[in-house]
Amino acid sequence: MIEVKNISKTFELSKKQRKELNTSETQFQALKDVSFSCQPGKVFSLLGPNGAGKTTTLRTIGGIIKPSSGSVLINGIDMAQNPNEARKQIGFLTGSTGLYGRLTPNEMIHYFGGLYGVDKATIEQRKNKLYDMLDMHHFASKQIGKLSTGMKQKVSICRTMIHDPAVLVFDEPTSGLDVISAEAIINLVRDCKQNNKTVIFSSHIMSEVELLSDELAIIHKGKIVKRSSFHDFKNQMKEQSLTERFIEIIKNSEAL
Repeated sequence: MIEVKNISKTFELSKKQRKELNTSETQFQALKDVSFSCQPGKVFSLLGPNGAGKTTTLRTIGGIIKPSSGSVLINGIDMAQNPNEARKQIGFLTGSTGLYGRLTPNEMIHYFGGLYGVDKATIEQRKNKLYDMLDMHHFASKQIGKLSTGMKQKVSICRTMIHDPAVLVFDEPTSGLDVISAEAIINLVRDCKQNNKTVIFSSHIMSEVELLSDELAIIHKGKIVKRSSFHDFKNQMKEQSLTERFIEIIKNSEAL
């Protein structure tokens, strides 16, 4: 379970950043009193336009960024008070995560499994299951630096899940991938849901949101401007598509 309670985040702006943003302000408030919860066995979609605060929120949940105020609880463990224990509960995947190009997927997965204290036999068992799901066996012994974008993303997923975390954060997991690679990742998210894991999912692709979401929240300018079950969101929709509804909510929030 993820509990986000009234988190705010303010960044100090450098002179260069102030010039780029054409502002005299010395601070930028990226998040403003953001609250929501994600339940086990459900997929919670966090949506928002670029620069809305979506990735900052996810990185705060993952313990990568510390909030200026508020709290994040992972299965009841406070991220600020006990970060190491909280991180053990999380698998965090982002498209910008770097990989060691000289290692093979096998070497990478065993290395990270060892960091989490997973024994070799369990690593092998979990690794093979993930390889089956993501169709990875044929490139498992090749250097990561020579793999395609889709293959690298699959390696990142295995690294994210090798310690069998109860909570999974997927930040744009299919961005830039081909249809086959994206489908494998979508199926893996469904498998996580079926295994009663807590999943928070971010995507700009509304067809994926429709396939996976149980609940959703839309963030804009650092604030949650809409939160509901996906069922209610769709049933209340007067627009022709989810994309049109999303844009309408963002436009309406601008007027507030």
